[in-house]
Amino acid sequence: MDNLTIFIAVTAAAVVIQAGILVAMYLAVRQSTARIEALASEVRTKILPTAELVQSMLTDLRPKVETLVSNASESSTIVRNQLERLDATVKDAVDRARLQIIRADELLGRTLDRVEQTTDLMHKTVVSPVRQVSGVFQGVVAGMEFFFSGKRRPRNSSPVAQDEMFI
Repeated sequence: MDNLTIFIAVTAAAVVIQAGILVAMYLAVRQSTARIEALASEVRTKILPTAELVQSMLTDLRPKVETLVSNASESSTIVRNQLERLDATVKDAVDRARLQIIRADELLGRTLDRVEQTTDLMHKTVVSPVRQVSGVFQGVVAGMEFFFSGKRRPRNSSPVAQDEMFI
C-alpha cells in the first residue's frame, strides 16, 4: 500500500470519528435543551404567578405605604412644632422661676438685715438700759442690805444676776 492510501484511510477514520463526536454533541445539546425547556416551563408555571402576585400586592400596597409615609411626615412635623412650643414654655417657666428665686433671695437678705438691725437696736435701746437699771437696782439693794443688816449678801446668789445671764 502506498502512502496515499494510508493517508486517505487515516483521514477517513478521522472524519468518521469527528462525525461521531458531532452526533454525540448534537444529542447532548438536544437533551440539555429539553431539560432547560422543562425547567423554563416549570419556572413559568410556578414562579411567574408568584411574581405577578407580588407585583399586584406591591401595586395595591403602594398607595397605603405612601399614605403611611405622608402621615408619618405630618406627625413628625406636628411633634416637632409641639416640642418647640414646649421648649419655649419651659424656658419661660425657668426664667420666671429664676427671677422669683432672685427676688426671694433679695427679700430674705433684706429681712435678715432688718432682723439684725432690729436686734442691735433692741440691744442698744432695751437690754443695755435694763442692765444699767439692774446694776443700779443691785447697788441700791446691796446698799440697803448692808445698811439694814450689816451683812453683805454674796453677789452670785442674787436673782437679778441670774436673769442678766439669761438675757
